[in-house]
Amino acid sequence: MHFLYRSFSVFGSLFLILFVAGGCAAQQPAAVWSPDEDAEWIVEGEQWDHWPVTDISFTTDEGTWMNLDVSPDGEHIVFDLLGNIYIMPVSGGEATALREGPAYEIQPRFSPDGRHISFTSDHGGGDNIWIMRRDGSDAKQITSEDFRLLNNAVWMPDGDFIIARKHFTSTRSLGAGEIWMFHRTGGSGIQLVSRPNDQQDMGQPFVSPDGRFIYYSQDVYPGGMFQYNKDPNSQIYVVNRYDTEKGETSRVTGGAGGAISPTISPDGEYMAFVRRVRTKSVLFIRELDTGREWPVYDNLSRDQQEAWAIFGPYTNFNWTPDGDHLIFWSKGKINKLNVASLETEEIPFTVNVRHKAAEAVRYEVDPAPDEFNINVIRHAVTSPDGNLLVFSALGSLWKKELPNGTPERITNTDHFAFEPSFSPDGSRLVYVTWSDVELGTISVLNMNRAGSQPQVITEQKGIYREPSFSPDGQTIVFRRESGNNHQGHSWTQHPGIYTM
Repeated sequence: MHFLYRSFSVFGSLFLILFVAGGCAAQQPAAVWSPDEDAEWIVEGEQWDHWPVTDISFTTDEGTWMNLDVSPDGEHIVFDLLGNIYIMPVSGGEATALREGPAYEIQPRFSPDGRHISFTSDHGGGDNIWIMRRDGSDAKQITSEDFRLLNNAVWMPDGDFIIARKHFTSTRSLGAGEIWMFHRTGGSGIQLVSRPNDQQDMGQPFVSPDGRFIYYSQDVYPGGMFQYNKDPNSQIYVVNRYDTEKGETSRVTGGAGGAISPTISPDGEYMAFVRRVRTKSVLFIRELDTGREWPVYDNLSRDQQEAWAIFGPYTNFNWTPDGDHLIFWSKGKINKLNVASLETEEIPFTVNVRHKAAEAVRYEVDPAPDEFNINVIRHAVTSPDGNLLVFSALGSLWKKELPNGTPERITNTDHFAFEPSFSPDGSRLVYVTWSDVELGTISVLNMNRAGSQPQVITEQKGIYREPSFSPDGQTIVFRRESGNNHQGHSWTQHPGIYTM
């Protein structure tokens, strides 16, 4: 149903914006560049030669959410910053760009021989695993997923295979991950660990030095689905490991505060990981043979255990080849921790960042026109005699003579009106109202008297729903709700009765 509405009062901005967006025709700017319909989308394709672009450059000595790795010879650190990949000496200094440009490229990992680096890139239009030489040359895409996208690659010790997380979307939420193995030359890959369901995530694979075990983090929060209000100090994530010889999966650690980002020491005896302790994300070490665990650093940036951590609930880090230090990102800086003395030093770095910013596509939209078409109505009810339709639109109630009458507004207050219901004789209309300041009411309107004012029949403020007259028209039944529906909490429903 479409009808013309002339604005003459102030409505809630949220409702107005939603209906304006649905009812107004946007004026699209003239096309600057348009590819062929069957053209393959490449992030760094020819569109950059035709679209208005601004070159941006700056120098920084800190970064946000940086994944890093240490070279097998212990001489270099490779890391990502703002979707570019850089390398620098392990002692710090000015970083050299290996990959920079419009593509978003992250999570670099050195090959076991240190000659190549794997990374995640959307250069081809979606996140896939790529490999390049240590100096950034000869970059090649080794996976070719266009829907089940990949990230968080790590090498097997032989350097021929790569383990990665494959993302599976779902009909609810952002989906979940699985652990897959790919040959460095490409191919369709082999599934190693399947997802337990479509909503709880799995990822951050890390391979033991002998290649037998693949460690990974997994969301096991009770309920079997993603939840918005999770307690990170109970247990959201755990660390599991997959035995490539037996094909079996076992639990390594979890418990209060969970466990994420498993990172195995070069000798295979220890596992560094992250756990939430009250309000802090804390770096722990676990002795794998004995199960003994202890905290080593409590000044990490906040992890993302409560979120959809598709790229991992914390950034990648690693041990130095001698196993004496952990090098990790936290709060903008790269840090080096002596695991014996627990002394920490900052590794200074500077990065000369270069990016291209494309001009945004903009549309001309009048956010508050005098007239516009309403395309969505709610709570439509017909009078008992079938001659009148009443419905809610833009937070007000409207009536329309059937079949071809012109809609006419019948409520005109600062409160939004919803869920109308006729009395059995059609002379009265009961409905609920809502105000963010005054909460809700139940009101009754005389339909036989033009210009009559509604009668508020409730005295207690609350959330009222679904009022309805009894068959004799003398009683109104309704629901009153109380509680907090934010982040997964449920409303408590109370039946109500009002006698006219």
